[in-house]
Amino acid sequence: MSRLQHHGVGHHVLASLLTALFLCGTCLENSPSFAAEPEPATDPQPSLVALKIPDLICLWDFQDRGEGDLISRGPYRYRLTEMNGPIERATEGIFGSSSLKISRGQWLRLKRESAPALLLSGDDEVTVVAWIKREADVHWQYIAGVWNERDASRQYALFTCGHKQADSESLERTDAEHQVHGYVSDVGGATPGKPFCFSYATGKSKLAAKRWAMIAFTYDHEHLRVYFDGELDDNGGYNPFRWDRPIFEPTQNGADFTIAQRAVRTWPDYPEGQPGNEVGFGGILGGVAVYQRALNTEEMRKLYEATLGSMR
Repeated sequence: MSRLQHHGVGHHVLASLLTALFLCGTCLENSPSFAAEPEPATDPQPSLVALKIPDLICLWDFQDRGEGDLISRGPYRYRLTEMNGPIERATEGIFGSSSLKISRGQWLRLKRESAPALLLSGDDEVTVVAWIKREADVHWQYIAGVWNERDASRQYALFTCGHKQADSESLERTDAEHQVHGYVSDVGGATPGKPFCFSYATGKSKLAAKRWAMIAFTYDHEHLRVYFDGELDDNGGYNPFRWDRPIFEPTQNGADFTIAQRAVRTWPDYPEGQPGNEVGFGGILGGVAVYQRALNTEEMRKLYEATLGSMR
């Protein structure tokens, strides 16, 4: 006779207890506060710093720990899919000895229904950080986010190399070149009265070719802010960009989370094939992190010092 039976607990009660314990574990596993991946004490310092900053959703460091190098680390373990690949691996990196060498036209996708934690909207805050080495010279190189221009389903995104920057007061645009941009949309489509989405911050620094940089943007429902190598990349009325509207929440045809490419109007058969114009990132991608909070400057500096700062 078992101890539970000895104390008057029958088989049906025991089964109920086991079921409850199983359900509890399932709930914890899907909770944003559950550490789905315990971090070993020997983990490299750059990863530890990124993982320990509060409100992380996902970190892709592109290191293979036995499950492939496209599974995110942190509370949510999302696997990216290579599109128009396979994508070459470079033997240099930020978080280890490898990274992705993306040729223009290649990209990575997470289906919307497979990544609910990344579908930030409404009053959610957001930070997107990327470690990149630019190689292409084309305009509007998309880095990462939830951004679908074809179906007017823009939410948030990090870009580089746009040829225009928008003033936050007038929404008038002036020329830009190889700078970093952080976007959010409140309507999904073009800004009312404008041909495109004009709610974006643009940093001042020029993104040099073939040189590692840590680029990022944050949104706290007061300002969009672009950061370059751990510092606020102040650019007058272009950055910080005053904005206080909710992030668009689509009811249908929502965007996927994508890296290096987004759905555009010249891409009728998305996600198959390629867009009809020259868009998309070309270069080496060392990592991408998304947080459900606007990180502050001190946190950005810590990220930079733990990654690129030690390489300079």
